Amino acid sequence: MTSIYEQVLGDDFGKLHPRIQQRFSFSSVDRIASIGRGVMDRIWYSKWAALPLFVGASRNIMFPQGGEKVPFTIGNYAYLDSFGRETVTWCRKFKFPNAIRCFDATMIYSSKRQKIVDYLGTKQHLAVDLQMSVQDNGGIKIRSGEQRFYERGIQFRFPSLFTGIAEVCEWFDDEEETYKISVEVTNRILGPVFRYNGRFQAQFEQVDATSVPLDAMPLREERRE
Repeated sequence: MTSIYEQVLGDDFGKLHPRIQQRFSFSSVDRIASIGRGVMDRIWYSKWAALPLFVGASRNIMFPQGGEKVPFTIGNYAYLDSFGRETVTWCRKFKFPNAIRCFDATMIYSSKRQKIVDYLGTKQHLAVDLQMSVQDNGGIKIRSGEQRFYERGIQFRFPSLFTGIAEVCEWFDDEEETYKISVEVTNRILGPVFRYNGRFQAQFEQVDATSVPLDAMPLREERRE
């Protein structure tokens, strides 16, 4: 079975740096997890966005805290969710001096939308369409698109003016022999909202379906994409 990222990128997947291909090529049948450990050189957020970020932090979606040289881990596990969909976790933890902040998401490939849908947070109440492309340096670029909110019987699409557009770039630096990542969230009207950049090393571990940590999986899974 090909990974959800190979399904989206098609032939372009082969243009990725071999080490980036390794991080994005496994699926649930491979029984592999990628565990990254490193440091975020800088994490920044806009003060005007403190309140919405505080609300998001309660569900592990960004957070109103910044700093430098912040220890960081990321866990990517592939598994089939309760609806039989190929799923990849993105469980990020940032260790500040006074708190551990989490930024969690689960990604699926939507055959209906013909793209990857990213469920943010612990209850998959926020679904975001993703656009993916290959950078000149062999890195992968992920950009957010339409965003939809689901909470019990409530569902609606966020107007683009009120959403943050996220851009994630991950690449491998051959000279420093390390993975590097930069993330920036901006609003079309108000400008920058949240950003971080740093580096990490990744280890690939053998796992099975029962080995995916409970804290890496959402508390609730949403059928709606």
